[in-house]
Amino acid sequence: MEFNSLTAISPIDGRYRGLTKNLSDYFSEAALIRYRTLVEIEYFIALCELPLPQLSGLDKSMYEPMRDIYRKFSLEDAAAIKHIEKVTNHDVKAVEYFIKEQFDALKTGEKKEFVHFGLTSQDINNTATPLLLRDAFKNEIEPLYRDLLKRLNTLAAEWKDIPMLAYTHGQPASPTRLGKEILVFTERLEQQLSLLLSIPFSAKFGGATGNLNAHHVAYPSIDWVRFSNNFVNKTLGLHRSQRTTQIEHYDNLAAFCDGMKRINTILIDLNRDFWTYISMNYFKQRIKEGEIGSSAMPHKVNPIDFENSEGNLGLANAVFEHLSAKLPISRLQRDLTDSTVLRNLGVPVAHTLIAVKSLIKGIDKLLLNKESISRDLEQNWVVVAEAIQTILRREGYPKPYEALKELTRTNEKINKESLHRFIDTLTVSDSIKKELKNISPENYTGIS
Repeated sequence: MEFNSLTAISPIDGRYRGLTKNLSDYFSEAALIRYRTLVEIEYFIALCELPLPQLSGLDKSMYEPMRDIYRKFSLEDAAAIKHIEKVTNHDVKAVEYFIKEQFDALKTGEKKEFVHFGLTSQDINNTATPLLLRDAFKNEIEPLYRDLLKRLNTLAAEWKDIPMLAYTHGQPASPTRLGKEILVFTERLEQQLSLLLSIPFSAKFGGATGNLNAHHVAYPSIDWVRFSNNFVNKTLGLHRSQRTTQIEHYDNLAAFCDGMKRINTILIDLNRDFWTYISMNYFKQRIKEGEIGSSAMPHKVNPIDFENSEGNLGLANAVFEHLSAKLPISRLQRDLTDSTVLRNLGVPVAHTLIAVKSLIKGIDKLLLNKESISRDLEQNWVVVAEAIQTILRREGYPKPYEALKELTRTNEKINKESLHRFIDTLTVSDSIKKELKNISPENYTGIS
């Protein structure tokens, strides 16, 4: 069967291909091969710059044509490497052989034998993977998070003066302001994004078992630790782990996954709150012409964007959870369980991208229903009981909490009139009674 968006097994590459296609530049097989090629070529150039004696005669004018191998990397190049892999049965070795073929065309001679010098495949994989993840996050995910934050902050400013009934344990509680409730989420998101950005994209680069054995035995006078740190930290812009086995220990990658998971958990919370406010009629949704909410009930306008977002965030977090729990564990100096798991790194990132785009789409459809919010406040004058008993405490009134408890826990509906009648029975001054009567669900919103 021909592969396309209709025959794809995963909805990431099927139903949602239009949303996720940019991620192919980072997480596809072709992208991984390109990043491996980048690392191999930059490493070769770094060896030339040392210089290693055998590479000292290479003209620096060759550097840019070498870099063009990965800069202009095409699907045809990736296919050529996969063809080589059919013979080698080793994906990284296939990249090495491909580069040597390209170097032949550049007439580098036997200098090509220093491609992959002293390295194991994980020196390439464990630098290519954090590189592609860093680029995907910086170019695709972080801007999306910031776009969401910008929209939420805009709504918070727009709705800062909208009083709203709060609900604790699903029951009417002390009023709040809608804008402040949005700011609860922006503060959480900003703090967690800041934490996420503090996590370095770590890389392993140290030979077969992390000790630079082959490098040191061939050229014992060269400071290979300094060279490796400079190559990984400065040339690639990553953070080299100093002591490793054959593979990166992935602790910072696990922290990154956990950080993404925390942000996504906050977004699940946000989705559920917006969904609930829509069910309470606090928000209506813009209707798109021709769109159908229910196949059976014509009146329905479902909050599908928030539901889609919540579902995809759950999927993303499930995979992030497995990545963060599994990747830091490897038997002795190496096992291969990380390899197949890492190939799924783009899966939770893609589900996150789908989710955030869906959430933004839902937010853009929201229409404030101020009348419904005001009506809910008016029907719940009981919530100002907290304010009244607190002022009575201030005035030294005997058992103020118990007095309000007796009033508010009857089955009688509490409204403005019944509450004011109760205030009139209190043995306090007229000025205090006036102060108490000035309190309403609309203005009892605290500092927001």
